[in-house]
Amino acid sequence: MITPEKPVNELQRLESLRELNIMDTLPEEAYDNITRLASYICKTPIAVVNMIDADRNFFKSSYGTDLKGSTRDVSFCGHTITDPENLLEVPNASKDKRFFDNPFVTADTPINYYAGISLLDPKGYPMGTLCVYDSKEHHLDEEQKMALKSLGKQVELLLETRRANSVLEKMKEELDESYKVLQQFASTVSHDLKMPLANMIITADVLKAKYAVKLGEEGAKYISYLKDSGLTLSDYINGLLDHYSNEHHSDNSVKEFFLNDMLEDIIDLLQIADNCEINLPDNNLLIDGNASAIGQIFMNLINNSLKYNDQEKIVIDIDCTENEHFFNFKISDNGIGIAQEQQSKIFDLFTTVAKQDRRGKKGHGIGLYMTKIIIEDKMSGLVDVTNKNDGANFIIKLELDNENISS
Repeated sequence: MITPEKPVNELQRLESLRELNIMDTLPEEAYDNITRLASYICKTPIAVVNMIDADRNFFKSSYGTDLKGSTRDVSFCGHTITDPENLLEVPNASKDKRFFDNPFVTADTPINYYAGISLLDPKGYPMGTLCVYDSKEHHLDEEQKMALKSLGKQVELLLETRRANSVLEKMKEELDESYKVLQQFASTVSHDLKMPLANMIITADVLKAKYAVKLGEEGAKYISYLKDSGLTLSDYINGLLDHYSNEHHSDNSVKEFFLNDMLEDIIDLLQIADNCEINLPDNNLLIDGNASAIGQIFMNLINNSLKYNDQEKIVIDIDCTENEHFFNFKISDNGIGIAQEQQSKIFDLFTTVAKQDRRGKKGHGIGLYMTKIIIEDKMSGLVDVTNKNDGANFIIKLELDNENISS
């Protein structure tokens, strides 16, 4: 028996294999389907997806055998990965000097036939093999060899999908940790600023009330500017707190509520002026969902339609349609709309629809960003915006439980 040599890129190969984190993992149907198909196509009783570590083989999938692996020194596949570009076929192992006295060949139920193809990572390093075995002499025709190679490519795709998912999971863990630090920092700073701001706003009111005569019209105007600036900064800080401390949107707390009742509460909260008409959906849907998250979505979008509107009379239409799996909400207005070149980035943090809103104030670019986070990250939905002739359309798709929703 000839012990297989190590590939020239053994260290890099092993590092790539470790990144897969696949050794000693549980069976998976996707791999089992391939070994079953390889056995059928090649007309062999055994097929294996074999991952090759420094000193052992691990059978990620094995069809036709209960073995879960072997030592590398007696491995047929160890020879295959030394020439990773080519298929290795051993028609009769008992007559091959590399294998004639191999313990698998001399066993009571011997292995006499082997064919294997290397499984390569994107850099060309062999991670293992897709191989087939038989107890008797065997030969693959050219079509069977091509099919085995094609199945090997499918295994490579599975392995690289696993690698990509592993990288993404690690990145997510790192981002989550960074986010927690940023969340704590923003929350601390925001809370530290809120009290001085509240004092400044109250002081402005006191000064205006007690010293109106001494201040005069111009002085009162400056005091009003001071208060407005404080309120603007307070809104900005509240937006940051909503962004970095929005656990109430992620806890998936579910309760029943009527959509139109929620919308009416939001309208009352926003203190809608007489020059604004808000048309609610015809059907007052009973929704079993995250009321806090859905309420915040509508509040942000209605508020956006109110702020960025240059019409004498503001008109906002809210509609809801449903299909078998999704509910589609649409909020339309007759405002300034959103330019085509802005639509792709309007949900970015600190991006605003216009330089100033209806009252001449600059927006903070937090509301629409938060809306997208809640819809897509917290609720696995979709949000989009389109322009119409006289305003903007915000379209939301949420997957809700139809059994718990009625009109």
